Amino acid sequence: MSAEAAQAEDKEWQTGADNENAPAGGERILNQDEIDSLLGFSLDDNDNGVARTGVRAIINSALISYERLPMLEIVFDRLVRLMTTSLRNFTSDNVEVGLDQITSVRFGDYLNAIPLPAMIAVFRAEQLDNFGLVTVDSSLIYSIVDVLLGGRRTAAATRVEGRPYTTIERTLVTRMIEVVLNDARQAFAPLTEVDFTLDRIETNPRFAAIARAPNAAILVKMRIDMEDRGGKLELLLPYATLEPIRKMLLQQFMGEKFGRDNIWEGHLASELWNTQLEVRAVLDEHKEPLRKLLDLKVGDTLMLEAAPEAPVMLKCGAVELSRGRVGRMGQSLAVRVEKSINPATQRAVMKLGGGK
Repeated sequence: MSAEAAQAEDKEWQTGADNENAPAGGERILNQDEIDSLLGFSLDDNDNGVARTGVRAIINSALISYERLPMLEIVFDRLVRLMTTSLRNFTSDNVEVGLDQITSVRFGDYLNAIPLPAMIAVFRAEQLDNFGLVTVDSSLIYSIVDVLLGGRRTAAATRVEGRPYTTIERTLVTRMIEVVLNDARQAFAPLTEVDFTLDRIETNPRFAAIARAPNAAILVKMRIDMEDRGGKLELLLPYATLEPIRKMLLQQFMGEKFGRDNIWEGHLASELWNTQLEVRAVLDEHKEPLRKLLDLKVGDTLMLEAAPEAPVMLKCGAVELSRGRVGRMGQSLAVRVEKSINPATQRAVMKLGGGK
């Protein structure tokens, strides 16, 4: 056998072996990277800044996007500016507050993703009749305690993991959270008056549940830097909390009016003032059979039950407007109005007339 024939036979044998190992019908098996891409999972799942794709993008498509509420971004930008000033006064240090991200999350996913240890403050929005969360991570907790207790600026914050927070640490962080909630009240003030009051401090996320796990919420991530120290602070507002002021948050700019045209309103008002209506003076009303009316002849008299001094009704259509006295002015009959027109009474008469 020649060398060329041997190489051809060897190549044919390898091709046959590959065909035997290949799946039936020519189907191709996906590798792990392709499966992760299809399902939307990756090693960067903890980073909320990564855009989700695949099946996970379809599942999470029902979330409410904060971009549908344009005024939220303006409110939180205002909150960052207010916090920068108030935290500088609170710590007597150079504090810089930055807005990292505004995202929409499911409440249950957020609770499961909170890095522990942390302090979770549950606050109540009084006028909105609902709750929200403020999460302070361990780095910011130790930094605030170090700054308020006079720690050296160049020293790194000491972290002692695996122990509960002391009363001093909880008290100092509570004071900082109250400052943040007061700034949040001022940030929402141009839109609506709402008071944020601290309800309790929790260290276990299960005890900070203020909504159902599938419910949508707005998550605001902020970074607080104090020279070489600092940490993250997160503000979470369930969508149910923002629902009462949803119309205000839909504004593109402060003071926007929805569907109102001042020119058209002024024109309509002027035309209404110039509108002429027919007003009738009714002396009395009573019912008579139709047969009696058909038998009336010239000279017959209809007796009214109203006395000569009884007031007459002024009516526009079927609506009674007012009452007055009949008199004479010159050669014409006149009615002197003795009862003012009450819009509430007028609407009630109109409803009563429509129900008959």
